[in-house]
Amino acid sequence: MSTAAAAPVESDLDRSGAEDEPRGTEPEEDAGNGQTGGGAGAQQHRLAKLPLSRIKALMKADPDVSLASQESVFIIAKATELFVEMIAKDALVYAQQGKRKTLQRKDLDNAIEAIDEFAFLEGTLAD
Repeated sequence: MSTAAAAPVESDLDRSGAEDEPRGTEPEEDAGNGQTGGGAGAQQHRLAKLPLSRIKALMKADPDVSLASQESVFIIAKATELFVEMIAKDALVYAQQGKRKTLQRKDLDNAIEAIDEFAFLEGTLAD
């Protein structure tokens, strides 16, 4: 595994201007999960914050997908994590403008409406 994947280069990931922690020094969330094996699958599981088994089940729910490799499941999980982080940080800007610390649905709506990258989500949060 290359070291370039561990530290994202794209500066757009942190739009709020404040970085919570230095890049490349993410804490290990699942360090005490009881896994004992040093294989690549165990390494990927520790790096992913979302449950890989559920990601794989969602991928297999698509009738066009018959098999999903561990690498593809891991990549989808990481992409999902980055997407959720990005939209949450953008929505946080709107919450802070309203002098709130809690994200509300209207903050997500505002972020989706204001940012071109989220145009594909317009109308998805409708009642």
